[in-house]
Amino acid sequence: MHEPNPARFVLKSRLRRRGIYLLPNLFTTAALFAGFFAIVQAMNGNYEHSAIAIFIAMVLDGLDGRVARLTHTQSEFGAEYDSLSDMVSFGVAPALVVYEWALKDMDKLGWIAAFIYCACAALRLARFNTNIEVVDKRFFQGLPSPAAAALIAGLVWVALDFQIQGVDIKWVVWTTTLFAGLTMVSNLPYYSGKEFNLRRRVPFFSILLLLLFFFVLIPSHPPVVLFGLFSLYALSGYFMKLWHLGKNKKNDEAQNQNIT
Repeated sequence: MHEPNPARFVLKSRLRRRGIYLLPNLFTTAALFAGFFAIVQAMNGNYEHSAIAIFIAMVLDGLDGRVARLTHTQSEFGAEYDSLSDMVSFGVAPALVVYEWALKDMDKLGWIAAFIYCACAALRLARFNTNIEVVDKRFFQGLPSPAAAALIAGLVWVALDFQIQGVDIKWVVWTTTLFAGLTMVSNLPYYSGKEFNLRRRVPFFSILLLLLFFFVLIPSHPPVVLFGLFSLYALSGYFMKLWHLGKNKKNDEAQNQNIT
């Protein structure tokens, strides 16, 4: 019998560990490629492909973090790489796609709106990275950049699905682009969904709703469903803020009545 070789065992262990750390970064690279692909397709006039690529990047961006947590391979490198990928896929790509599709003919107003969106995405990501340890993990501060990108891509996709050209609704696109950009750098609360745990037991009705949503509702008409979903999510922060303001106002009135 051959005795085990300690050096060979250590080498195999290192290779296995390196492979595990490589796995989440592969998802990040795939998301980066999807963002780059969206830009290339927009330059070629294939705007529907661009919109779909941005949604694919959003899905891959959600997977890389979950894979890293499941395999216990979180790292500072992965976090920084993810932010750079997000900047391309959810900052630069949507801005260039929407500019090429609808805002180009608006001259200065068009590229200014696209740049404001791009700059807000960069500021949103920088703020997220610096405040990650001090904010309530249940809520995002401002609209997340993937959701903002999905709002822009969804508008492009649903308009093309109904055979509407970007030039025909350029002011709607211009307003939506500014809305998405400025909402990213706002202080509005957005539910993060990080409390959702796949390992936790959930009611059968919840599973049924998820199955209906992913396998019935979305496939029935993806452009309309996805655009409607992310439009509601983008507006939810404003509704939540108004609800908190109304609740605080009632509490203040109740305290004043108790004092008097």
